[in-house]
Amino acid sequence: MPASSVNLPLFPRLHALALRGVPLAPLSLALTGFARRIALRHPAMFRRLGDYAKARFVLDPTDLPVSMLLEPLAGRPRVQLSRRALQGDARIAGPLSGLLGLVHGAFDGDALFFSRDLVIEGDTAAVLALRNAIDDAELDLSAEAQAMSGPFAGPVKWLIAQAEARTGVALTRHEEDTDW
Repeated sequence: MPASSVNLPLFPRLHALALRGVPLAPLSLALTGFARRIALRHPAMFRRLGDYAKARFVLDPTDLPVSMLLEPLAGRPRVQLSRRALQGDARIAGPLSGLLGLVHGAFDGDALFFSRDLVIEGDTAAVLALRNAIDDAELDLSAEAQAMSGPFAGPVKWLIAQAEARTGVALTRHEEDTDW
């Protein structure tokens, strides 16, 4: 899907403001746990990072008052949320919907970059390694959440489908989607 035809939805401003009061340490721990479960299910994704398995990636959703530091740590990932500027080897910034769409293959990353919806700074080779690792794993964050939900997988799937339908944000991987 060409970026010129994409109107990336923004995270609702009121909800973004609410994030200013949420303690980030518990969210960081939860996201680290989520990332580690993904690492167990997709170990090849972390091996695919090669020399960049210990790189530090700043993921900066520009429509949220927080950013994320992702450290793959050779398959024992750690995630840290912060309201302050984070330092890393590479920074990937754009609306949350664009970042999630890239993970799920809903958007062409090159098109988002050239349309300036996506900003990449720092070690672009590290970003390319991350992109290739995620593409090869065909990662689907909602499927990962469902797999971790045990007997609640059905309701989780329904909630994610409702959120995707209401927001227009790619929360799942769809077969007809393009590579980023």
